[in-house]
Amino acid sequence: MGEKVKKLDKSTLRKAWRSWYFGNLSSMSFEWLESFGFAVSMIPVIKKLYGDNKEEEKKALKRHSAFYNTEPQLGSVINGIVCGLEEEKANGKDVDDEVINGIKIGLMGPLAGIGDAMIPGMYIPLLISIAMGIAQGGNVLGPIFYIVTYLVTVTALSYFVFMKGYKLGTKSVDLIVGEAARRARESFNLLGSIVVGGVAASYVNLATTLKIPTGGSSEIDIMKVLDGIFPKILPLLLVVFCWFLMAKKKMSPLKVMGILVILAAIGVGTKFL
Repeated sequence: MGEKVKKLDKSTLRKAWRSWYFGNLSSMSFEWLESFGFAVSMIPVIKKLYGDNKEEEKKALKRHSAFYNTEPQLGSVINGIVCGLEEEKANGKDVDDEVINGIKIGLMGPLAGIGDAMIPGMYIPLLISIAMGIAQGGNVLGPIFYIVTYLVTVTALSYFVFMKGYKLGTKSVDLIVGEAARRARESFNLLGSIVVGGVAASYVNLATTLKIPTGGSSEIDIMKVLDGIFPKILPLLLVVFCWFLMAKKKMSPLKVMGILVILAAIGVGTKFL
């Protein structure tokens, strides 16, 4: 009689996915980032595969406590792949710790690039722009639309890629780090920039009330002159200024918002804005 093959059932995989989905950012530090969230998500899998061997359980938990960081929603495909690798390892296949950690380290960077470009870089600004349009006039359906749509779609995406990663195993590696993935990452970055630019042009408003007298009752309206040369130039400069503070000066969004409040108060107080 051969040794019984160890197989992860759907219930165990769902527990692992659920633990990652709700806890991926729950234990963050600059030293470890998402490593402990990943380790905790693997506990149901480890107990299922190595529950009769405490030493193997300890080794597996230690193996998955190494530094780890990626975009958590799309990055759940890595969790699925690792579940498949752990299953193979538990069944005596030639899969050692270095192979598992090597795949995690090798995939977390490309997935972070694709995921950050696709979700916070493109998808969230797109949903926010739609929600802001709905919310004009105080319509409460705007924020409800954003919250419900985001949670439903991102949850479905995370679950789907997790299960797909488990089914494909190491075959999915080429899809993530190959040439097609690089082109997809560049496309999402470009599309994300277009979406953010469209949101800024539609919803960022900045105007000056400055007028220069030219003698008698006539005057030059500076805002009309600027719009005639370059429409929406002041909102563009404001967006570039905020980008400069966050990207180049490494300021937090909270500090940038504080600076904007101060500038708005000064502008209104001096009747410049």
